[in-house]
Amino acid sequence: MPAAPVTPAFDTIVRGGLYFDGDGSPAQVRDVGIRDGRVAAVSATPLDTTGCPDVVDAHGRWVVPGFLDIHTHYDIEVLAGPALLESLRHGVTTVLLGSCSLSTVHVGGVDAGDLFGRVEAIPRMHAIRAVEEAKDWGSASEYVAALERRALGPNLAAFIGHSDMRTATMGLDRATRPEVRPSAAEQRRMEQMLTEALDAGFVGMSAQQLLFDKLDGERCRSRTLPSTYAKSREMRRLRRVLRERDRVIQAGPDASHPHTILLQALASIGGWFRKPLKTSLLSAADLKAIPFIIHLMRLLAGTVNRLGADFRWQHLPVPFEVYADGIDLVIFEEFGSGAQALHLQEKVARDELMKDPAYRKAFRKDYESKFGPRVWHRDFFDAEIVACPDPSVIGKSFGQVGVERGGQHPVDAFLDLVVEHGTAVRWRTTISGHRPQVLRKIAQEKGVQMGFSDAGAHLRNMAFYNFGLRLLKHARDAERAGRPFLSAERAVHRLTGELAEWYGIDAGRIREGDRADLVVLDPERLDATLEEYHEAPVAAYDGLPRMVNRNDATVTHVYVGGRAVWHGSAPTSLVGGERTGRFLRAGVVDREPLAVAEARPEQGVANQTGV
Repeated sequence: MPAAPVTPAFDTIVRGGLYFDGDGSPAQVRDVGIRDGRVAAVSATPLDTTGCPDVVDAHGRWVVPGFLDIHTHYDIEVLAGPALLESLRHGVTTVLLGSCSLSTVHVGGVDAGDLFGRVEAIPRMHAIRAVEEAKDWGSASEYVAALERRALGPNLAAFIGHSDMRTATMGLDRATRPEVRPSAAEQRRMEQMLTEALDAGFVGMSAQQLLFDKLDGERCRSRTLPSTYAKSREMRRLRRVLRERDRVIQAGPDASHPHTILLQALASIGGWFRKPLKTSLLSAADLKAIPFIIHLMRLLAGTVNRLGADFRWQHLPVPFEVYADGIDLVIFEEFGSGAQALHLQEKVARDELMKDPAYRKAFRKDYESKFGPRVWHRDFFDAEIVACPDPSVIGKSFGQVGVERGGQHPVDAFLDLVVEHGTAVRWRTTISGHRPQVLRKIAQEKGVQMGFSDAGAHLRNMAFYNFGLRLLKHARDAERAGRPFLSAERAVHRLTGELAEWYGIDAGRIREGDRADLVVLDPERLDATLEEYHEAPVAAYDGLPRMVNRNDATVTHVYVGGRAVWHGSAPTSLVGGERTGRFLRAGVVDREPLAVAEARPEQGVANQTGV
């Protein structure tokens, strides 16, 4: 009688890599065995590969948990393009949706277009179409189920957006009128929406106070986001729900009123009669415009946390370089003349405005005002033209062009080129993160979290999909230069287990028993290719070209739930065709075999336990 076939011990074995567990423990050379979607073995001796269909030679490579991206705007893209490959290919295996008060849990298509279009530079028509075609849910739990019916690439977690709830409850017009307050019934409805979202496993709520985030569309164009109109009573009651459930509020304070930053930080403090409120604030940035502000941010976080707060700044651990086509860039929203131009949708109307001497005078006045809070440094000598139909200006700053045109004011040089060439004038500048020594200090701060990539938004303006790899590069380069600031283990921990623990989601670690969200990378390719940007079409947006990162030799393998989604320099056949990711519910750990759980996602939190 023939012998029964031997069942292989593992589905995948990653052999001989330098293994990082995600908790910050010392890295060691280990074999990692994956079975049924989980890490089944971490061994100092070679694992038996007999019958194993997938054996990865990781000698000389790092084996790390998949990275978390805690600040994305994939809410629209995930509906029509759920693979989210631009994050997946860089080792990001968990992304958080619903940042900056924006989500699509309750609003319809037109409202979603008005909320996301201008603020996040996502084409309004695509936002409307994506939501209208996809929406078959009416509650937070149904939204989660709808996501899990899609071919998700990475895992998802989510905030519910305050502007989403406010718009769905009050209507966009009433929600964006300063004299209107929610009625008692409307307030209760928002609190019910928030409670339902937390019950469905959302990590918390995002809110916004930043006043240069403006609405798109015609109905309420150029009003600020609905969340910015909320008064203290409304927010206090919503924060109470979050505090009682130990969930997170993500918020963007109003930079034009610095006291709002202090109030947000103080609201995080707990005491004898209340819990601390987990608070994630946007964002710790070493601004060129206000170079001393970063030190005040670090001081504030340390002070309130010593007083009993649970407060974190979000931080992009790389230089914040942005690109713009003409005047289409959110930084112009922060002063009156810039917002006045962006209010106009038609090029003809914009051109007439920008030719007007009175408008130019106002723009010059705004540009020359160096006092008060601001994000953009307002220096057209620090703005390089990278593309233009006039080749004589490429490689020069707008300030230099003005000098060469007989001493023309930089604003006039900029406006002349925009009037003449429109969005064909492409330029770049670095807003913050320009001082490496300050980036190193921020990266060590306990009150700072690595994140704020804005993945999925500002498609023509920035590309930080690989920010985790760039932090590893910075740490490794500094160590090799004899100026270490983070060990490799600590840098990995900051991008993985530390974030997962704070947000209360089951991710960021690859110990035995953990879900196998795992990345193999070549440390010798943590190199200059990470800092380049390329362009690639977005299929979900009819081929619109967006800025992306391409360093495919750095990440060699990515697994989500034990399933290979990236091998060599290309996605596997699973990506876009089958679901590998899942919705990670805050506060629960799922120890059920993934093959069983994936077969019935509608049962949600079955066989899950508190973190």
